[in-house]
Amino acid sequence: MTTPTYDRKEQFQQIQSGLLAGEQIIAVYDAVGTGTGFIGLTDRRVIIQDRSFIGKRYAITSIPYSKITSVSVVSNKSWGGSFFSTGAIAINVGSQTYEVEFRGSEKSHHVHNVILHHIS
Repeated sequence: MTTPTYDRKEQFQQIQSGLLAGEQIIAVYDAVGTGTGFIGLTDRRVIIQDRSFIGKRYAITSIPYSKITSVSVVSNKSWGGSFFSTGAIAINVGSQTYEVEFRGSEKSHHVHNVILHHIS
């Protein structure tokens, strides 16, 4: 088993505390911008902390890989540059889209590839 990657220990521990029996963490990355606190990847699902609820409330949303219809690299630049020149991805689940922005393109690349591996 590979050691999980994470940005902040408290986020890793929050994901760890909600694991199902036998479930393994792949990575937990801190998100930037409003709305999303972090994203966790396990061998069974994507876990997103959503801080966009009214009244300083937040939700931990679990998304099984089987429910994800696509994952996209989000950029405000033309395609003339590198494919992963941005640090943001979008995860489509039915009619819902979750956008997550990271500090650094290597994290968006890793998240994109893990999700794509599980939905392909």
